[in-house]
Amino acid sequence: MTEDPGRHGAHGVHQDFRPSTKALVGAQVVVSNIVGAAIVLGLAGWLLPTQSLVPDIDDALRRNLWAFGIYLLLAGIVGLAWGWAWIRVPPPPADDAGEEAWRRHRGIARRAVLSAAVRVTVVQAVPWLLAVVVFTALNALSSATVALTVGCVVALGGIATVAVGYRLSELALRPEVARVLAEDPPERLGFLPGVAARSLSAWVLGTGVPVLGIALAAAASLLFRDYYTVTRLGVVVLVLAAIALAVGFLLTALTSTALAAPVMDVRRALRRVQEGELDTRVAVSDTTELGMLQAGFNEMAGGLRERDEIRELFGRHVGREVAQAALAGDVDLGGELRDVAVLFVDLVGSTAMAFDRPPQEVVGVLNAFFAEVVDVVEGHQGWINKFEGDAALAVFGAPSAMDDAAAAALAAARALAVRLDLLDPPVTAGIAVSAGPAVAGNIGDARRYEYTVIGDPVNEAARLCDLAKGLPGRVAASDAAITRAGGDEDAHWCEVDVVRLRGRHRVTHVHAPRSRSGRGAGRPGEEDARAVPQAR
Repeated sequence: MTEDPGRHGAHGVHQDFRPSTKALVGAQVVVSNIVGAAIVLGLAGWLLPTQSLVPDIDDALRRNLWAFGIYLLLAGIVGLAWGWAWIRVPPPPADDAGEEAWRRHRGIARRAVLSAAVRVTVVQAVPWLLAVVVFTALNALSSATVALTVGCVVALGGIATVAVGYRLSELALRPEVARVLAEDPPERLGFLPGVAARSLSAWVLGTGVPVLGIALAAAASLLFRDYYTVTRLGVVVLVLAAIALAVGFLLTALTSTALAAPVMDVRRALRRVQEGELDTRVAVSDTTELGMLQAGFNEMAGGLRERDEIRELFGRHVGREVAQAALAGDVDLGGELRDVAVLFVDLVGSTAMAFDRPPQEVVGVLNAFFAEVVDVVEGHQGWINKFEGDAALAVFGAPSAMDDAAAAALAAARALAVRLDLLDPPVTAGIAVSAGPAVAGNIGDARRYEYTVIGDPVNEAARLCDLAKGLPGRVAASDAAITRAGGDEDAHWCEVDVVRLRGRHRVTHVHAPRSRSGRGAGRPGEEDARAVPQAR
């Protein structure tokens, strides 16, 4: 069954079965029924002792052979024509037909596809049922015993043949069923047999029916002892046992394939999901519990994919660590005291840029600027707490604790200054670092809150950022950050000023990265100022 999205995509129209599918189903029906009929003919005509029960065996055999050939030909022609027409999907309505007409057509097409295997089975079963009547009546002219024997053989052979044909049709039609169920997966069990019924029917048809044939042959040997020699009885039992084994194995293999294939598809898909491929889907190719399992897996994978997208989007807004804590349910208003380092970066000249340039260009410059900030901060295990217009606040040591938060923040400040100078066009920004104890936690209301850091290091970094804009290197750090860093990072900085920042009672010893000559950047025109200017 094919779809024509170009012509009927808005309605999801189902076209007729593909010719290749019909040809495959027709071929397996013809072959399986010819094989089944040949086996029945051999059993009834030569294996069982029916010849001994008929006075004129040659005439009876001739009548049965002629009837067999003619009936097989007619049944084949009529069955193929009937089956081809019965499983045909009606043509779709006109393009301008109403929605009700399209809905009705979709329902008809869906039912035609899902019931195709059953319809093919009915097409096979009716000729076999008629064959029981025809050949029983035909042989009743010679002997009632022969008529009963032939009728039983035809009936049992028809049951086994139709059962095998149903399983083959079901497998051949699976791609067509998958196309229908891809649009409308099953939500409840349909009219077709479920997993338990399939397993039971496989035993009944594959084992019970052939064993019943052997039992009937044994019973006949007891009733007609004069016609059953030990040799004939042994041959009959051996042949029937071989047929029982072959039919039982074939039905069991087809049934197990039909049951195991969907489960294996889901298992392989689960493995891909475990490996991170959340866009994995399985084809829903069954209308039983197995189809519900396949549809349930697709729904589960879709939920995981949506959850992953939300997690990713949430992490971009608030940071991965905060997002993970929120998704884990670890969200309480309030905070805890943490030893953190704070990096504050503020773009220089953003007001004039917004006045002189188009808004789109300003946004492009800001995005390029913040991209460098995020890349450097995350590369040093920091966390972007917030963007404030043309500024950004980054925290090291919260929400995840760090042993060297100050050193990481200082290294990030030096690296960021170099990265911003390499932008095209270059971006000028003040960069400042401070460190110390601060409260980190969720601030706000239960209806709307955010994770942030509050404390003196944040205020000091913001004030230092204004001071850093006047330094040649535009990077400044407080003595608190330098003291906490120590080690190798301390060697990259030198004190350049002592100031009393606005809103603070204590003076701040300002440090800047050492120049290549080993001296600090200092103030313009100064080498190593130590004066304490007025509060800024």
